[in-house]
Amino acid sequence: MGFVNLARVDERLIHGQVMITLSKRDGVNSIFVVDDVVAKDKFMKDLYKSAGSRTGQKTIVMTQDKCKYYWDEYKFKDYSCILIAKTVDVMYELVKHGVPMKELNIGGIAQKDPEKDILVTKSVYLNKEDAQKLKDLKENYGVEDIYFQATPSSSKTSLNDVLKKFDL
Repeated sequence: MGFVNLARVDERLIHGQVMITLSKRDGVNSIFVVDDVVAKDKFMKDLYKSAGSRTGQKTIVMTQDKCKYYWDEYKFKDYSCILIAKTVDVMYELVKHGVPMKELNIGGIAQKDPEKDILVTKSVYLNKEDAQKLKDLKENYGVEDIYFQATPSSSKTSLNDVLKKFDL
C-alpha cells in the first residue's frame, strides 16, 4: 500500500529547487499533481510531467476524481508520494474522501479576493473558510502537522499561529 509522504498546497505546483529538495525526502518515490485543469490539458500535463521528471521521481498528473479513484482502488500502489494541489479545498476534499495524510505544507497561495483574503505568511493569502478547513483537517481528520513554509530553507509558521489571525 502506498501513502502520502508529504502533501503540499502551492499554486505553482512543481517548480524549481523547492521540488528538487522536497523530492529527496526519505522514502519519496513519486510526485502526484492533482489539478483538474492541468490534467485535462495535454500540453500542460506533459509540461508538469517533464518538470517532475527532473527531480528523478515518477510524476503522475491527475484530476481530483482520478486521485480519489486511485486511492479507493489501488491505495496508491507502492508509491510514497508528494501530493501537490493548488488549493486548500482540493486537499480538504481528498482527505474527507479518505486519502490519509499526516503532514500538510502550505507553500504558496496568491490573493484572489481582497475583501476576504489576508496575508498570513510572506507567500500565502488565506480566507476564513480555508482556515476553517485546515483547522478541521487537524482536529477531525488526522492531519497531524499543518504548517506554512514557502521553501524548505525558510522558517515554518504553525497552523495555530495562522488561525489566531482569524480568531479560530
